[in-house]
Amino acid sequence: MKLIDLARPLENTRFADPPGLDPEIEYYAHDDTAPQILGFFPGVTREDLPGGEGWAVEKVTLSTHNGTHLDAPYHFHSTMDGGQRAITIDEVPLDWCIGPGVKLDLRHLPDGHVVTAAEVAAEFDRIGHDLRSGDIVLVNTAAGAAYGQPHYVATGCGIGHEATCWMTERGMRVCGTDAWSWDAPFIHTAKKVAETGDASLIWEGHRAGMVRGYCHMEKLANLADLPATGFEVQCFPVKIKAASAGWCRPVAILRD
Repeated sequence: MKLIDLARPLENTRFADPPGLDPEIEYYAHDDTAPQILGFFPGVTREDLPGGEGWAVEKVTLSTHNGTHLDAPYHFHSTMDGGQRAITIDEVPLDWCIGPGVKLDLRHLPDGHVVTAAEVAAEFDRIGHDLRSGDIVLVNTAAGAAYGQPHYVATGCGIGHEATCWMTERGMRVCGTDAWSWDAPFIHTAKKVAETGDASLIWEGHRAGMVRGYCHMEKLANLADLPATGFEVQCFPVKIKAASAGWCRPVAILRD
């Protein structure tokens, strides 16, 4: 059995999210925290601790959309499935989060391109796979190779409304991308909206959840290491009450 880590780390970086949405992690080393331990044990001195050390601990300020995470239907809109209340991350069925994996290689498509249903269908035909209920679809875009660089957020193609609906119509409940967003980068979409005046282009892939509820992961890693099929994905999110997303550590499992 081989395990492939599909998660990016939570880290202090300016290049994994748009400006102003960065995570903040404060690190407290062993020399910093001895007074915290001593506060619990009156009469004990620092010299009584091994090496005079306390514990290592971190203080983290995050959005639920920092790092590799799973978006719940509630993130996309207040409704799903044609008008029903959208479920939050703590309500996502666990069986959605484990299933056969399928990788679509769309790295050749230009930045900002909105993938159509015909293009998705053609890629499934190319790899010889019929999308089945419960499959977890992972989209390898050009963004994967750009992670950690200033242009990451603006890189990669996005999955459009009709392409997303094409997959959910066939039973897909969870999918993911190595890009910052399931949709095309906003910088490209903004130009198209300005040119056409069509606001329906904004977040169109996400809004497909209004038709049929689904979840997707963003900021995945190591998708280039995966075969097209023949692996399992597990991607259980952190259970945050009534939240729009939860951080997750997705793993691809390849069995002999």
